[in-house]
Amino acid sequence: MTFLWQSFSLSWKLITFLWLMNGVQSQIVPAVFLFGDSVLDVGNNNNLATVVKANFPPYGQDFKNHTPTGRFCNGKLAIDFLVDTLGFDSYPLPYQNTKATDRNLIKGANFASGSSGYDDSTANLYGTISLTKQLENYGEVQKRIIGMVGKENASSIFSGGLYVISAGTSDILQNYHISPTLQNTYSSIDKYFVPLLKSFTQFVEKLYSMGARKIGVTSLPPLGCLPGSMTIFGLVSDQCVEKLNFEANSFNKRLNSTSQALKKRLSGLNLLVIDIYQPLYNLIKNPKQQGFKESKKGCCGTGLVETSVLCNKLQLFGTCSNSSEYVFWDSFHPSEAANSILANDMVSVGSSLVF
Repeated sequence: MTFLWQSFSLSWKLITFLWLMNGVQSQIVPAVFLFGDSVLDVGNNNNLATVVKANFPPYGQDFKNHTPTGRFCNGKLAIDFLVDTLGFDSYPLPYQNTKATDRNLIKGANFASGSSGYDDSTANLYGTISLTKQLENYGEVQKRIIGMVGKENASSIFSGGLYVISAGTSDILQNYHISPTLQNTYSSIDKYFVPLLKSFTQFVEKLYSMGARKIGVTSLPPLGCLPGSMTIFGLVSDQCVEKLNFEANSFNKRLNSTSQALKKRLSGLNLLVIDIYQPLYNLIKNPKQQGFKESKKGCCGTGLVETSVLCNKLQLFGTCSNSSEYVFWDSFHPSEAANSILANDMVSVGSSLVF
């Protein structure tokens, strides 16, 4: 079975390569639209009154022109590699930086905002852009696209486009586990999952009503193995916090079942849960197999707590000498090298969304 799956994965990548090389179509899908949190954010938080931003060095030190763009990484995000594979010559624009005249919106847009979540109160807590607001922004982009290409052509873009959602991590780590109010309202994390999954359901339903048919949603990562989680919730331990991993697995199972129910109910919906948990967990537990030397701390600073404004060029410990040897760039976000590997898994798993 493993051999067959690997053969399928390699065959799909070969088909993609030949498709692009032969110029049959420059893009496998007409557009890519991105929603969610810092895993996908490429600069929507840059001009917000929030500490959750990454538009300063050393972020972006390995990106094009060594420029910090707002990506929470030293270089490319996993979604950037995916967009490259899909044949695009540019990345979806961060909505907050677009103008009404930007024709590149025809190829998609990025609405993701670091520290947002399925629970709008998570984004409100950090002064970032909630999923509800992201969806409103997408509605504005739809109007712009219709104005550029007409309703019929726009409809083809909306239905043929790829939609990716990443959320949930901030809800759990940056909201529930630090909020006495939420913990009093929901006596267990499982009870808090109920409104999160309701919000996810409503989000997908709304996207569907706006024409979306190809939707990928990322699972939660191994929350207990993120360096920042081990520091904050593991009392500066270098071991994964199993309670948090258990919670992530529990949520992912319910996300899968919720997604299956949506697919059965909404005709023509291609909704896929893209597993991030296992590929990242494998990198963390077996870093040397993929050429990494460090998987328990980030490259930036001490690697234990630095993220966002704490990861800056003035902090005392600098950055590691070779970020490609680190699974994590900062204490919560993978490095470009790790993102490249995660993107390969996304391509293999997500082929059913675009073919």
